[in-house]
Amino acid sequence: MRRLTRTVATAALATALALVSACSSGSDSSDAKGGDGKALEKVTYLTSFGAFGRDSYAYVAKEKGYFKDAGFEVEIKPGQGTGGVIQTVVGGQADFGPIDLTGGLLQMGNGQAKDFVAVAAIQQRTMAGIATVEGKNIASPKDLEGKKLADTPGSVVRNLFPTYARLAGVDASKVTWVNGEAQTLIGTLASGSVDGIGQFVVGQPTIEAVAKKKAVMLPYSNVMQDLYGNVLITSAKIAKEKPEMVKRFTAALLKGLEYSLANPKEAADLLKKNVDATVVASAAAELELMAAYVRSGNSGTAIGTLDSGRVAKSIAILQGAGALKQNITPEQIIDFSLAPKA
Repeated sequence: MRRLTRTVATAALATALALVSACSSGSDSSDAKGGDGKALEKVTYLTSFGAFGRDSYAYVAKEKGYFKDAGFEVEIKPGQGTGGVIQTVVGGQADFGPIDLTGGLLQMGNGQAKDFVAVAAIQQRTMAGIATVEGKNIASPKDLEGKKLADTPGSVVRNLFPTYARLAGVDASKVTWVNGEAQTLIGTLASGSVDGIGQFVVGQPTIEAVAKKKAVMLPYSNVMQDLYGNVLITSAKIAKEKPEMVKRFTAALLKGLEYSLANPKEAADLLKKNVDATVVASAAAELELMAAYVRSGNSGTAIGTLDSGRVAKSIAILQGAGALKQNITPEQIIDFSLAPKA
């Protein structure tokens, strides 16, 4: 397991405030025009989960003018995880948002969601995992047996846990899950009321700052190496009716992602400009940790690419673990004609 070690200053309250104050108030105005002189098209974008460093690239694309140059006036709102983002995008309350691809496969393959498509990868490897702190006697997946974990009910970490447990040799029936709120999970862990929480691995700096203890991370990617992380989705309707618009938006967002990885401190500052509760050092540290997941050796040279063969392997992993009730194909969840090319 890769060791992710950075210590940064943060505040426990920042997590809660970030989730409720993330609506963007950036520089785009309704009467502005895009790079081609045409009126800007209004778009609503959801972050993957709240407004943390890992999602700052959308604010960067807005503040640096990448969205405007592509012809968009973008309103950024805080997402509430894979299930919530899918529901909001399919329901027409948002146009784009990132979800965990494996979470999307589970929802689609179990009949819980449909009418959405992925159009680009944000991370080439899943960042999902279990987080705990030293003193809980958890150093390996097997140590989770007999422990109590917390997460939101719709979290990909929680929904994917039975598959992870089976592949990691853990008896999932011996692990107790309790419901938690997204904005208080880290505080719940720090309080000692649970042994671990579902968490993206880039959350390590915030955990260590809040808990005042060294974090111990169990990344799912250690046992499920072919799984993608977050992917950008839109509704099947928008993908079909406005393919060129989707391509322009995707390119602008990925430009923001690339800039953020190259300039994490500036990206964190721009997030702070839009979300006052942001702790800049923590946000920058998240981006630094996330870089290895975005620029994976599996992705070639281009950011955002999606490979049908890898997605098929992900589906096979889930099917082999009995996690999918329906047979699905990569093409059902990804529109490869809209995705960036390697």
